[in-house]
Amino acid sequence: MNTMLPYNDYGNAMRQRLGGRVQKLAIDAALSCPNRDGTIAHGGCTFCLNEAFSPAYCRTAHTITEQIDQGIAFHASRGRSAEYYIAYFQSGTNTHASIDTLHKIYHEAVNHPKISGIIIGTRPDCISSEILNLLADIATHKYVAVEYGIESTLDSTLHHVNRGHTFADAEHAVELTRQRNIDVGAHFILGLPGESREHLIRQTEAINALGLNFIKFHQLQIYRSTAMAAEWLSHPERFALNNITAEEYVDLIVEIIRHLDPTISIERFASQAPRNLLLHSPLGGVRIDTLRSKIISKMTSTATTQGDLWLGGDR
Repeated sequence: MNTMLPYNDYGNAMRQRLGGRVQKLAIDAALSCPNRDGTIAHGGCTFCLNEAFSPAYCRTAHTITEQIDQGIAFHASRGRSAEYYIAYFQSGTNTHASIDTLHKIYHEAVNHPKISGIIIGTRPDCISSEILNLLADIATHKYVAVEYGIESTLDSTLHHVNRGHTFADAEHAVELTRQRNIDVGAHFILGLPGESREHLIRQTEAINALGLNFIKFHQLQIYRSTAMAAEWLSHPERFALNNITAEEYVDLIVEIIRHLDPTISIERFASQAPRNLLLHSPLGGVRIDTLRSKIISKMTSTATTQGDLWLGGDR
């Protein structure tokens, strides 16, 4: 854990891993989702609105090489230059294609002269040994990680939001990835219908057992024109974190961090989305950097650290 912060910060972990400042560049490879195109189901997850997390430079009209060049220019114009750039295949399910297609798009990214590695965002039920072997081959000369959207440890929740996979699927996918010495991360949403504050803290034990390298958390945001928007309007009582304040969210996150294995680096505590896409978002519009400062301040003032309530165990 970085001694300057009360938690294991992902940015610091990546700097130590690669030897300098790292910047991720979002890539849209125009891949679909098996939960939308009928491979698994139709309609997708009830909370999903893909446009909510795609940056302006990340457009399928551009090649992957063009997206990388535009991403570097985008971040540089905002003073975010870096020694190392990682191509982050973010939009869609980035293992949902033939192995030939995946070979082509992954190698177009890693063959870019300024790219030091790739991160593949995907679903736990959309991975195979063949795909992982391809990634393991790339990992012999570039940094490679797989980031799984797991969202919850409860099968009842995953079914309710039409996720299309179980938590056991996530456990299996993470284990297959770890067996090839590929870094593995996961994404979890806090506040899905039916999940209480107590559950969100308790589920950290199941998260620790996965053996992740990094993790992302974010508050549930309700996007317009989604199935979850209709549920939120008709049954607001199902959403325990519906009206959570920034201070209450900080308290929740701090409790989760205190139960989290300290070897897992934390990339994100919350997320932001364009206001025109949102029907509802808790936290009162607090900026992410402000929220992070509040978390650090809370942990520092209470002398708490990541994992100080973790019971430990084998990784």
